[in-house]
Amino acid sequence: MPRLPLRSRKDVGSTPSEEDSRAHVAGAASAAAAEVAPPPAVRPDPSAAAFFDVDNTMMMGASLFWFARGLAARKYFSTRDMAGFVWQQAKFRIGGNEGNPDDMLTIRENALAFVAGREVSEIVRHSEEIYDELMADRIWAGTRALAQQHLDNGQRVWLVTATPVELASIIAQRLGLTGALGTVAEVVDGRYTGRLVGELMHGPAKAEAVLALAEREGLDLTRCAAYSDSANDLPMLSLCGTAVAVNPDTELRSVAKARGWTVRDFRTGRKAAKIGVPTVAAAALSGGIVGGTLALRRRNKLPW
Repeated sequence: MPRLPLRSRKDVGSTPSEEDSRAHVAGAASAAAAEVAPPPAVRPDPSAAAFFDVDNTMMMGASLFWFARGLAARKYFSTRDMAGFVWQQAKFRIGGNEGNPDDMLTIRENALAFVAGREVSEIVRHSEEIYDELMADRIWAGTRALAQQHLDNGQRVWLVTATPVELASIIAQRLGLTGALGTVAEVVDGRYTGRLVGELMHGPAKAEAVLALAEREGLDLTRCAAYSDSANDLPMLSLCGTAVAVNPDTELRSVAKARGWTVRDFRTGRKAAKIGVPTVAAAALSGGIVGGTLALRRRNKLPW
């Protein structure tokens, strides 16, 4: 099946919706915020690159959950708030509500409210600690090897994720990658305002970020590769000349089969069924906060 044609916003005949505009702003902001490491010294290939989703693609489970868990341990918010985050993440990832305008508005408005007034340097310091404490051992070795193949071929490698760009950049640095495209928070005088710039780095916003970065860095997207576990990332996957479904959800596996995309699954047996938000749910249960989650659900109070 032929790949979707590559196009810019100028090629779209209809007027962009408000959601499209936010995604465009988010993509441009994320590309502008991306720190770029020097190109590989061995056999540089400046026009080709690879883009990797993080949650369940590069890393087991949801990076935002582990980030929130680490911040909760540092008293940034309460156990009840943590329960609400788990519930929201469950809805966002497996509840089929990505397209619900009310849910997306709640996520957007509250995504970074808990860091309002905090210094960026403080969050960066804690992000480094949280990665080392909770995330480093959850990197998929198979996906990391795929990224290394691109680096060995002289290509640059970026993470593309809804995780805050500060944390995403730390993950990229720890893995020796080129950089990261993540959700950008508004900063005034070195402190977070608690508001997003544009939209969460999710769905169409990821594609916008890749397009903006490709234009800035002189990339030929037909020579680039994209990797993800989720059908939510089809806009990004369809931009690149090579798309790979890694640990795919049911919908992405079906699309990959129909389009002839490579599928790589690093999960085995029962372990495969427990990766992702089910892992988040299990962590919530072990922490004794499911009761708080249900109470928050009844009140429709979703603090993240």
